[in-house]
Amino acid sequence: MELTSLSVREFTELLGSDAPAPGGGASAALCGALGAALCGMVANLTLGREKYAEHQALAAQTAEKAALLQNELLKAMNDDASAYDGFMAALALPKNTDEEKAARTAALQDALMASTQSPLHTIELAAEALKLTQSLVGRSNTNAVSDLAVSALSLKAAMQGAWLNVLINVSSIKNADKAEYFRARGGRILSESLPLADEIYETVKSTL
Repeated sequence: MELTSLSVREFTELLGSDAPAPGGGASAALCGALGAALCGMVANLTLGREKYAEHQALAAQTAEKAALLQNELLKAMNDDASAYDGFMAALALPKNTDEEKAARTAALQDALMASTQSPLHTIELAAEALKLTQSLVGRSNTNAVSDLAVSALSLKAAMQGAWLNVLINVSSIKNADKAEYFRARGGRILSESLPLADEIYETVKSTL
């Protein structure tokens, strides 16, 4: 199922049902897409305004990049749900013989890798979008400054939510090097990005 083809109502009803997917990972990616979209909105509200003539190049570049990240984060919604479906399919494999058990274990490990890589990618994309949001603070339409703060909050939620999905999956990955990569990569991005999200929020709030 392509989650991005659902209406807002359809998606939220599915999310609130007893279906195991979509879940927190897809929701985190959606938060990221919303954050990137808000960043793009502020950039577009700055474009063509004489009052912000000195920021036109930045606004144009930001609007373009934000749209790309928005689309990538929407794709991440589907990827997250697909990864979960892959894990459930591996879990259902037969385990009657030693060969079947070995094949099932390998399939489960592959599915866990995919289920960990997907939220890590959400974190990476959201961090990129957050930098774009930060670039507009003080350099964009002042009537939409609060939207920059909401963008930062949405992107922060995306990163933290996706990080929890990384952690819950990485603990079952048997390849120690891969597990360490996921932990180190995600942890480093969050340590850099979460303070930036808070800074954007506080900076914007101080101007209101």
